[in-house]
Amino acid sequence: MTAQRPFITDVFARPLRNLRLSVTDRCNLRCQYCMPEEEYAWLPRGDLLTFEEIATLVDLFTDLGVEKVRLTGGEPLLRRDLPTLVRMLGRNPRIQDLAVTTNGILLVEQATALYDAGLHRVTVSLDTLQPERFRELTRRDTHPRVLAGIEAVRRVGFTGLKLDAVVMRGVNDDELVDLIEYGKQVGAEVRFIEYMDVGGATSWTIDKVFSRAAMLERLSQHYGPIESVVTESWAQRSVFAYQMGPCLGLLPPRPRRSVAPATAAGSPPMACGTCASMRVTGSICVSHYGLGSPERSWHRSSCRAGRRVRIVAPRSAKRSRRTACGVP
Repeated sequence: MTAQRPFITDVFARPLRNLRLSVTDRCNLRCQYCMPEEEYAWLPRGDLLTFEEIATLVDLFTDLGVEKVRLTGGEPLLRRDLPTLVRMLGRNPRIQDLAVTTNGILLVEQATALYDAGLHRVTVSLDTLQPERFRELTRRDTHPRVLAGIEAVRRVGFTGLKLDAVVMRGVNDDELVDLIEYGKQVGAEVRFIEYMDVGGATSWTIDKVFSRAAMLERLSQHYGPIESVVTESWAQRSVFAYQMGPCLGLLPPRPRRSVAPATAAGSPPMACGTCASMRVTGSICVSHYGLGSPERSWHRSSCRAGRRVRIVAPRSAKRSRRTACGVP
């Protein structure tokens, strides 16, 4: 008789279904809202989990109920031989959705290999369609490569393409319609993300926030009524549809410690209340709720899988509604 999988839920009945797996901390852009400095102290390469260790860890999480795995960074395509990891993870029959989030710069070279390795979906970060504005936002002149990468994703056969855009007031909030129309051209769902504070790493101010309500108002002026779509999902985004058009997504922000949750960025802090994800970095495992976690050493030790389950499972089960900033 086959043993039951130990599905894990926390005290608010949120399941552990999604795993965000950071395979590197390095990035080849310097976006204003994320990693604005030119120089950073990167993790020593020896501290990064090997592909074999990552695959073993993912096996553990799928034993606990994870069904969706997303590879992230930094910029994940900077991790050498990433298709090899995709192929290894693809052997896990419990993974129903294996995706990557990328800035798209290296997709032209890697899209075919990733598709052949068994990657299911691609999400590309694209904040603007204007090359000059892209240069101002990222300090790099690689906008044509991003667009070429999106075309490469379509050409090799990927479906379910998503485009993520961080919207900042006075910076790119005038491109909402343009991005939607571009998404229609390339067959992608466009997901707008409110500009959020990432813990003091950037010059975040609430004056730069363009709220979800403001986005919907702007889009409805162009497309007419926009209606919320009910989905059976623990995904963090809200899904909307407009007449004669594809769906669009809005991802709510993480509220700041010093601002009331209802007004932190103009929208309710929905991301934490409905989150079903856990995040694993290249060297240590952390959740989206700021909990402490086992370091790389416990994974690289000789402890058996059962011991690892007893380490990880309680951390997931005790998750709270609080964000990493400590706001309810």
